[in-house]
Amino acid sequence: MNTTNYQQVYGLHAVKQIFSNDISRIIEIWVQQDRQDVVLHSLIQQAQQQGLSLQWVAKKTLDKLTQNSHHQGIVIRYKASQLAQDLHLEDYIASLTTSPFLLILDQVQDPHNLGACLRSADAAGVHAVITPKDRACALTPTVCKVASGAADTVPLFQVTNLVNSLNWLKKQGIWLIGTAGESQQSLFDTSLTGAIALILGAEGKGLRRLTRETCDSLIAIPMLGKVESLNVSVATGVCLYEALRQRQKL
Repeated sequence: MNTTNYQQVYGLHAVKQIFSNDISRIIEIWVQQDRQDVVLHSLIQQAQQQGLSLQWVAKKTLDKLTQNSHHQGIVIRYKASQLAQDLHLEDYIASLTTSPFLLILDQVQDPHNLGACLRSADAAGVHAVITPKDRACALTPTVCKVASGAADTVPLFQVTNLVNSLNWLKKQGIWLIGTAGESQQSLFDTSLTGAIALILGAEGKGLRRLTRETCDSLIAIPMLGKVESLNVSVATGVCLYEALRQRQKL
């Protein structure tokens, strides 16, 4: 998983969430000097009340820091959470006091999709997200912005060999449920309670062969129109909330 000591995030909503989570972890704040915005002004006031120093810079400086992304006039650098620094997957699973509810993403490479998946995972109560290190998006500033704080609250484990990790999870009694458009088993007819890991594949490609073969079962989201598949982040939200619906009934 991500072992970087510091992370950078930008955008009003994402920065606001970091302020809410733990403002004391913020190291640096860059603010666009000529921008007028009510939400930005509120964040500035919070920072000043906490004694944090601000660097007032031109828009082009923020553009450079964020590689011309939509920063909305503020960029921060902050200490990564302990979740993102110290935990190992095996220790984390062992520490859970309820049945594990995991999301596994097989080579999702688009940072917007990963960020959206993390946001849905946080909202649905997922304990952790697992991705492979190879050919998969890391925890970038864009991911953090799209995740709107969820990158700071949901542990993201990046594993060297995904299939080996899947087999280890199976040995821990976790049922692996993969998604595949050709499956005859509907998401809505599948039990998603207990210790489970929902596994979704990369954009346009789906699950890799070995990942698919390691799953205990394969399910499909019913598609009634002419579109063949959903965006991975949309599919993730659908699957997670069906699982949440079932788990809340218990």
